[in-house]
Amino acid sequence: MEKQAQVRREARWREDFPIDWERDHYITRREMAKFLTLGSALLAGMSTAIAVVARWFGRAPAGGAAVLVGRASSIPTGGSVLFRYPTEEDPCILVRGSDGVLRAFSQVCTHLSCAVVHRPAEGGLFCPCHHGWFDAASGIPTAGPPTRRLPRIRLEVVGDGVYAVGKEV
Repeated sequence: MEKQAQVRREARWREDFPIDWERDHYITRREMAKFLTLGSALLAGMSTAIAVVARWFGRAPAGGAAVLVGRASSIPTGGSVLFRYPTEEDPCILVRGSDGVLRAFSQVCTHLSCAVVHRPAEGGLFCPCHHGWFDAASGIPTAGPPTRRLPRIRLEVVGDGVYAVGKEV
Protein backbone atom coordinates (compact mmCIF):
# COMPACT_ATOMS: atom_id res chain seq x y z
CA MET A 1 0.00 0.00 0.00
CA GLU A 2 2.84 2.32 0.88
CA LYS A 3 4.52 1.40 -2.40
CA GLN A 4 1.40 2.41 -4.40
CA ALA A 5 1.31 5.83 -2.65
CA GLN A 6 4.97 6.38 -3.49
CA VAL A 7 4.39 5.45 -7.17
CA ARG A 8 1.36 7.76 -7.23
CA ARG A 9 3.46 10.67 -5.79
CA GLU A 10 6.20 10.01 -8.33
CA ALA A 11 3.72 9.82 -11.20
CA ARG A 12 2.13 13.11 -10.10
CA TRP A 13 5.57 14.76 -10.02
CA ARG A 14 6.32 13.47 -13.52
CA GLU A 15 3.01 14.91 -14.76
CA ASP A 16 3.85 18.34 -13.33
CA PHE A 17 7.41 18.36 -14.70
CA PRO A 18 7.57 16.27 -17.86
CA ILE A 19 11.29 16.39 -18.65
CA ASP A 20 12.90 13.84 -20.89
CA TRP A 21 16.38 13.80 -19.35
CA GLU A 22 17.95 11.82 -22.17
CA ARG A 23 16.89 14.32 -24.83
CA ASP A 24 17.49 17.43 -22.70
CA HIS A 25 20.23 19.66 -24.10
CA TYR A 26 22.84 20.72 -21.58
CA ILE A 27 24.97 23.83 -22.02
CA THR A 28 28.56 23.54 -20.89
CA ARG A 29 30.33 26.25 -18.91
CA ARG A 30 32.52 26.99 -21.91
CA GLU A 31 29.50 27.50 -24.18
CA MET A 32 27.87 29.75 -21.57
CA ALA A 33 31.05 31.84 -21.16
CA LYS A 34 31.35 32.16 -24.96
CA PHE A 35 27.70 33.26 -25.20
CA LEU A 36 28.13 35.87 -22.45
CA THR A 37 31.38 37.20 -23.97
CA LEU A 38 29.94 37.53 -27.46
CA GLY A 39 26.71 39.04 -26.09
CA SER A 40 28.64 41.60 -24.05
CA ALA A 41 30.81 42.49 -27.05
CA LEU A 42 27.69 42.92 -29.20
CA LEU A 43 26.07 45.21 -26.60
CA ALA A 44 29.24 47.30 -26.24
CA GLY A 45 29.55 47.63 -30.02
CA MET A 46 25.92 48.68 -30.42
CA SER A 47 26.23 51.22 -27.59
CA THR A 48 29.28 52.73 -29.28
CA ALA A 49 27.49 52.84 -32.63
CA ILE A 50 24.46 54.55 -31.08
CA ALA A 51 26.70 57.12 -29.36
CA VAL A 52 28.52 57.89 -32.62
CA VAL A 53 25.27 58.23 -34.57
CA ALA A 54 23.70 60.41 -31.85
CA ARG A 55 26.79 62.61 -31.76
CA TRP A 56 26.84 62.91 -35.56
CA PHE A 57 23.13 63.73 -35.95
CA GLY A 58 23.07 65.96 -32.84
CA ARG A 59 25.03 68.63 -34.66
CA ALA A 60 23.31 71.19 -36.82
CA PRO A 61 24.20 70.91 -40.48
CA ALA A 62 27.04 73.20 -41.56
CA GLY A 63 24.85 74.83 -44.19
CA GLY A 64 21.82 75.23 -41.90
CA ALA A 65 19.58 78.26 -41.87
CA ALA A 66 21.15 81.27 -40.21
CA VAL A 67 19.01 83.06 -37.61
CA LEU A 68 19.50 86.75 -36.87
CA VAL A 69 20.30 87.16 -33.17
CA GLY A 70 20.74 90.93 -33.05
CA ARG A 71 23.00 93.84 -33.94
CA ALA A 72 26.58 93.67 -32.72
CA SER A 73 26.64 97.41 -32.07
CA SER A 74 23.65 97.14 -29.67
CA ILE A 75 25.37 94.68 -27.30
CA PRO A 76 27.63 96.49 -24.82
CA THR A 77 30.77 94.96 -23.30
CA GLY A 78 29.60 92.69 -20.48
CA GLY A 79 26.07 92.64 -21.90
CA SER A 80 23.93 89.76 -23.02
CA VAL A 81 20.97 89.04 -25.30
CA LEU A 82 18.49 86.16 -25.12
CA PHE A 83 17.38 84.44 -28.31
CA ARG A 84 16.04 81.10 -29.50
CA TYR A 85 17.95 78.73 -31.77
CA PRO A 86 17.54 76.37 -33.68
CA THR A 87 13.81 76.23 -32.79
CA GLU A 88 11.51 78.41 -30.70
CA GLU A 89 11.72 75.84 -27.87
CA ASP A 90 15.53 76.21 -27.50
CA PRO A 91 16.53 79.23 -25.38
CA CYS A 92 20.05 80.60 -25.89
CA ILE A 93 22.13 83.45 -24.55
CA LEU A 94 24.58 85.69 -26.41
CA VAL A 95 27.29 87.28 -24.24
CA ARG A 96 29.84 89.97 -25.10
CA GLY A 97 32.81 89.36 -22.84
CA SER A 98 35.11 91.96 -21.32
CA ASP A 99 37.46 91.26 -24.25
CA GLY A 100 34.70 92.32 -26.67
CA VAL A 101 34.26 88.86 -28.21
CA LEU A 102 30.72 87.60 -28.83
CA ARG A 103 29.97 84.09 -27.58
CA ALA A 104 26.67 82.21 -27.48
CA PHE A 105 25.54 79.20 -25.47
CA SER A 106 22.42 77.22 -24.83
CA GLN A 107 20.62 78.76 -21.88
CA VAL A 108 19.63 75.32 -20.54
CA CYS A 109 21.76 74.19 -17.58
CA THR A 110 23.37 70.79 -18.14
CA HIS A 111 22.53 69.71 -14.58
CA LEU A 112 18.73 69.77 -14.43
CA SER A 113 17.71 71.99 -17.37
CA CYS A 114 17.10 75.23 -15.48
CA ALA A 115 17.69 78.53 -17.31
CA VAL A 116 21.12 80.09 -16.76
CA VAL A 117 21.45 83.87 -16.43
CA HIS A 118 24.38 86.13 -17.22
CA ARG A 119 26.09 87.72 -14.22
CA PRO A 120 28.61 90.19 -15.70
CA ALA A 121 29.89 91.32 -12.28
CA GLU A 122 31.01 87.75 -11.50
CA GLY A 123 32.06 87.07 -15.11
CA GLY A 124 29.96 83.96 -15.52
CA LEU A 125 26.66 82.31 -16.23
CA PHE A 126 24.67 81.39 -13.11
CA CYS A 127 22.08 78.65 -12.66
CA PRO A 128 19.79 79.77 -9.81
CA CYS A 129 18.19 76.34 -9.27
CA HIS A 130 21.21 74.65 -7.69
CA HIS A 131 23.78 77.48 -7.65
CA GLY A 132 25.82 76.23 -10.58
CA TRP A 133 28.31 78.50 -12.34
CA PHE A 134 29.64 78.37 -15.89
CA ASP A 135 32.53 80.32 -17.39
CA ALA A 136 31.09 82.95 -19.76
CA ALA A 137 34.05 82.57 -22.16
CA SER A 138 33.97 78.78 -22.59
CA GLY A 139 30.73 77.46 -21.07
CA ILE A 140 32.72 75.11 -18.81
CA PRO A 141 31.23 74.58 -15.32
CA THR A 142 33.26 76.29 -12.58
CA ALA A 143 31.15 75.61 -9.47
CA GLY A 144 28.11 73.72 -8.28
CA PRO A 145 26.59 70.47 -9.46
CA PRO A 146 26.92 70.80 -13.28
CA THR A 147 29.68 68.62 -14.73
CA ARG A 148 29.15 69.15 -18.49
CA ARG A 149 29.79 72.34 -20.42
CA LEU A 150 26.99 74.35 -21.99
CA PRO A 151 26.43 73.61 -25.68
CA ARG A 152 28.02 76.36 -27.77
CA ILE A 153 26.13 78.16 -30.53
CA ARG A 154 28.27 78.99 -33.56
CA LEU A 155 28.00 82.61 -34.64
CA GLU A 156 28.75 84.57 -37.78
CA VAL A 157 28.97 88.35 -37.87
CA VAL A 158 27.98 89.84 -41.22
CA GLY A 159 28.24 93.62 -41.20
CA ASP A 160 26.53 94.61 -37.97
CA GLY A 161 24.27 91.53 -37.86
CA VAL A 162 25.05 88.60 -35.57
CA TYR A 163 23.70 85.28 -36.88
CA ALA A 164 23.44 81.88 -35.19
CA VAL A 165 24.54 79.27 -37.72
CA GLY A 166 25.07 76.03 -35.78
CA LYS A 167 25.06 74.26 -32.46
CA GLU A 168 27.96 72.29 -30.97
CA VAL A 169 26.86 69.68 -28.48
